[in-house]
Amino acid sequence: MKRLDGKSLDIVSENVTKLKEIFPEVFSEGKVDFEKLHESLGEFTDTSSERYNFTWNGKQNAKKIAQTPSTGTLRPAKEESKNWDTTQNLYIEGDNLEVLKLLQKSYHKKVKMIYIDPPYNTGKNFVYKDNFKENIKNYLEITGQVDSEGNRLSTNSETNGRYHSDWLNMMYPRLKLARNLLKDDGVIFISIDDNEVANLRKICDEVFGEDNFVGEFIWKSRQNKDNRNITGASIDHEYILCFSKTSGIRILKGSDRKIDQYKNPDNDARGFWVSGNMVGLLPEEQRPNCHYDLINPSTEINYGKPKMGWRYDKNTMQKLISENRIIWPNSPEGRPRRKVFLSDVSDTNPSFSSMLGEKIFTHHGTKEMENLFDKRVFDFPKPSNLIQEFINQGSIETDIILDFFSGSATTAQAVMQLNAEDEGNRKYILVQLPEPTENKEFPTICEIGKERIRRAGEKIKADYHDKDLSNLDIGFKVFKLDSSNIKEWDSDFDNLEQNLLDAVDNIKENRTSEDLLYEILLKYGLDLTLPIEEKLIEDKKVFIIGYGALIVCLDDEITTDVVEQIAKLKDEYQSSIMRVVFKDGSFKDAVVKTNALQILKQFGIDEVVSV
Repeated sequence: MKRLDGKSLDIVSENVTKLKEIFPEVFSEGKVDFEKLHESLGEFTDTSSERYNFTWNGKQNAKKIAQTPSTGTLRPAKEESKNWDTTQNLYIEGDNLEVLKLLQKSYHKKVKMIYIDPPYNTGKNFVYKDNFKENIKNYLEITGQVDSEGNRLSTNSETNGRYHSDWLNMMYPRLKLARNLLKDDGVIFISIDDNEVANLRKICDEVFGEDNFVGEFIWKSRQNKDNRNITGASIDHEYILCFSKTSGIRILKGSDRKIDQYKNPDNDARGFWVSGNMVGLLPEEQRPNCHYDLINPSTEINYGKPKMGWRYDKNTMQKLISENRIIWPNSPEGRPRRKVFLSDVSDTNPSFSSMLGEKIFTHHGTKEMENLFDKRVFDFPKPSNLIQEFINQGSIETDIILDFFSGSATTAQAVMQLNAEDEGNRKYILVQLPEPTENKEFPTICEIGKERIRRAGEKIKADYHDKDLSNLDIGFKVFKLDSSNIKEWDSDFDNLEQNLLDAVDNIKENRTSEDLLYEILLKYGLDLTLPIEEKLIEDKKVFIIGYGALIVCLDDEITTDVVEQIAKLKDEYQSSIMRVVFKDGSFKDAVVKTNALQILKQFGIDEVVSV
């Protein structure tokens, strides 16, 4: 029973409702566009600058955000990783906008395929505020989830007047940055539903180019009808938009060609063949040159002409007969057929259908997770075999796959499963914001994702116990987004004395040499999974990266003897180019620092950097 609210009639609201019924086209994100209203009333403003464009409130700022340099770093978390020393996979915790910026140098044009399943903008919260700052203390503040008082920073409900704009502002800079990471023949797949599919298509047209649109795949995600929709329509599908980095080339592998039906019962020297239909498709008045009597030259049996004629004109048919490519029936009532040889079939696979089959549903993804955890820990994860299909279409066995809205880490399981099946060596990079959950065992989504990878990897190895999977990579390196390890100079005059003291050691407290090492790799644009060897030279830890391409020593009290032994590493590793990095205040004294440059130069090492 409806209760009276005790309020008088909201006349403005009622008028707006009536206006929306008459002129729905004049409303944008719940607000009246008065210029459109004037046009609907027959009043037009003459303008010569009118042109097709797609814009929204905040678009210019979204572009600026994509171009703003990162002030953060990625800190290694070995204790949360698996097979740290050997794995080529990455799991990164943090706001994906900042992480994508940090990956720009190291993974520029190295990613073959991206799959993302971003927030669907259903009116619920999404926590991507794009306000990462270096000086905030709490990790949740760093990732943009809460303010200093623990309040959520970002919501996107339908009551927000910029419902679509907020979502577009969240997606646009991330897609711009993601495109930079794709190889020239790379491809991106994006899962989406009806709420934003039209807008997503438009921003992808702008970011990737209209010519690079590959297809809009339709996935029947729901097995049973949903009767809750007031309109009477059961929305049983979702979409996966696909764009390539470059147009004019075949992007997808295509469907596997079925060749089981090819046989060679007559031992034809040309190999396996199937019989093909030769009856035409059009009546005589539309294609008269294909309507004629067909006679077997050996038996002179006349097979007449079918009602729809033959598939080929007379000259083509004579060529097929001369090449012995016709199968002749013994009876004139039969129909001749053509021999189609397997050797004649194109090497290119048939195209991949944009209508995905009805064998993979959302509940399969839920069941998959429940089987791994023995309970429900995540709502509506994508089925791994759905993502596996796209990985199979868009990559080869040695490619890097990126998912920067990784959720429960379905993509990682899909990569490992496909590698197990075809003995591939695909690598993945997963990025996920550590959003809190209500699960005490797994307090953030990242904890769910990491545990899923651990369990899924072991399950895959168990499932293929009769297969040699010694090279299957089921490990992952965990990195966490944080502020830079290096202190920022603070020119505040009131704190000048303290700032000068801090500047003596410009590395933040509680940061390890490994923390600083990986920040150096990011700044140099080196792969975070490069082999790193550690050596002790007079009790000083020295990191050798990429078989001698980069040498890093971040210990204190560096002496001339240590510098000389580091210089000799160039001959030991026979590296044509070697770069050496020290901590700025690491040398024993100024004399050692000055001599270090000369010693290294004598060994042909000209690039010496301090941090």
